[in-house]
Amino acid sequence: MKKKADSLLFFAWATSVIATLGSLYFSEIMKYEPCHLCWYQRIFMYPMVILLGVAYVRKDFKTALYSLILSGIGLCISVYHYSIQKISFLSESAPACGRVPCTGEYINWVGFVTIPFLALCGFSLIFILSILVLKALKEDK
Repeated sequence: MKKKADSLLFFAWATSVIATLGSLYFSEIMKYEPCHLCWYQRIFMYPMVILLGVAYVRKDFKTALYSLILSGIGLCISVYHYSIQKISFLSESAPACGRVPCTGEYINWVGFVTIPFLALCGFSLIFILSILVLKALKEDK
């Protein structure tokens, strides 16, 4: 079971790295200025690169509890952000949030893939993987 938990923890870390690099690509290379909700999502994603990386190296599977909490909060923010982009009655009543509107869509691949959707996928994957790591840890006892 430790091997399974080890692989799951690595996959969660890799997901956080890819999400962080994707976020930095959009802001630093493509020059897309993040809105306030994007910044909040970054606040919950970026630390997981270090948290999960250290947990993987030290084989500290209990750290999955912390990534579960961080990804859960980030997931809620992403769901809200994606909803105000894609659900018309929510976007009409969405509050203004700085220079860049949170309802703006820098990308819209295949008609539904936006930056908050990508964050939603990353947070969801880390959330599920964290649950699976904790489950594997519990089964090992």
